[in-house]
Amino acid sequence: MSDLYYTIQKPGEGIYREKMSKFLSFARRVDSVDEAKEQIKQFQNEYHDARHVCWAYMIGPERQTWQLNDNGEPSGTAGKPILGQINSFNLTNVLVVVVRYFGGIKLGTSGLITAYREAAMSALEDAGVKEEHKRSEFKITFPYMASNDVMKIVKSEDIDIVEKVFDNSCLLKLSFREDFSDRIIKRLLSIDGVTEGN
Repeated sequence: MSDLYYTIQKPGEGIYREKMSKFLSFARRVDSVDEAKEQIKQFQNEYHDARHVCWAYMIGPERQTWQLNDNGEPSGTAGKPILGQINSFNLTNVLVVVVRYFGGIKLGTSGLITAYREAAMSALEDAGVKEEHKRSEFKITFPYMASNDVMKIVKSEDIDIVEKVFDNSCLLKLSFREDFSDRIIKRLLSIDGVTEGN
C-alpha cells in the first residue's frame, strides 16, 4: 500500500455553455469536511442569483469521505457527474462547484449530465494534478547533547518539524512520509538517549 495520493495543484475554473444555459465551474483544495462546507456556503452566497449551485467533494488520502448535491436539478444529473470527474482524475481533498445560470431552454436528463460533467472537467483540468504523500507524526525526547545527531537526520530526510522544545531535555514532534516512517524512526531511535515521546 503506497502513501501516494493526488490532489489539485491550484484553484481551477471553467465555463460550459449549452442552449443558453451557462455553467461556471470551480475546483478548490479542501482538507476537511468543515472546510468544504464553508467553501460551499461562500459559493452559494456569491452566486445567490443563480438557479443551481451544485457540488461534490472528496476528502482524505483513502478517498472514503465524499458527498454530492444536485441542488434542485433532477436527481443524479449534477452532483453525480461532478463526483464522476473527481473520480476519473483519481483526486482527493478537492471540492468542485458548478453554478448554473438557466437560459430558458430545458436540457433534458442526458443534456444536464453532459453539461455538469464537462463543466467539472474543465475546472479540474485548469486546476492541474499534483502528487502528495500521507504523512506520519512521531514524537521523540532526547538530551540536549544528542541534538546535533538528531538534527542531522531531520535535515537529511524529508522531515517537517511540527513542534520543538530545546532545553536540558528536548522534544521534537516530527512529520514525514508514511512510506519512510519505519526507516526514519529506526534511525532516530538508534541515537544514544533518544526515546519515543508521548
